[in-house]
Amino acid sequence: MRSWLRLGVLRMAVVCGMLASASAFGQDQPLHGDPVHGKAISYTCLGCHGIQGYRNAYPNYSVPKLEGQHPEYLVAALQGYRSGERSHITMHSQASSLSDQDIADIAVFFAGKPLQPGTHAATAPAPPQAAAICVACHGTDGVAIVAQYPTLAGQHEDYLTRAIEEYKTGARKNPVMAQMAAPLKDADVEQISEFYSQLTPSLHTEERPYTRLTVGR
Repeated sequence: MRSWLRLGVLRMAVVCGMLASASAFGQDQPLHGDPVHGKAISYTCLGCHGIQGYRNAYPNYSVPKLEGQHPEYLVAALQGYRSGERSHITMHSQASSLSDQDIADIAVFFAGKPLQPGTHAATAPAPPQAAAICVACHGTDGVAIVAQYPTLAGQHEDYLTRAIEEYKTGARKNPVMAQMAAPLKDADVEQISEFYSQLTPSLHTEERPYTRLTVGR
């Protein structure tokens, strides 16, 4: 069993590396994000992503934490919502009006100081069997080893569950994740989501600089 898992992890690591290389080769020089401008145009984003414990409605699940994420991944996610590769009405509406430069600026603002891969790998707990193959891309400490993939450490458990379900149903279109998510049972998804949500250091929620109740205080 252990040798099978090691082989699966090795295969996934090769796939991650190939996809990352192909993505980098097929794109123009990445835009340099300006966090100051990103903050200035993120006021609507902070309405959901700047509130601790804020939840998406219908279906109901926690809005993801973004601070500490790789900005390259946030760029890819926003582009996916803009193009419709990710299915979410509000996010598509928000992203559809953004230019590539706007997306780069917003991504670098929300990412803040990204968590670094491998920093706490030696002290991270062993993943459950269901998550053993995930570490090839998402790291043993939950920090993605490739910037185009999401860091999962400390992310909301219910959000991770929702994301996996969307890969299974095709609401998120990603050939690798669709293949990985397809055979997962509900118990497997629960194990994976619980494991990654409890890892530290973790992602955080970017706090809004002010609210209607705090202005003028």
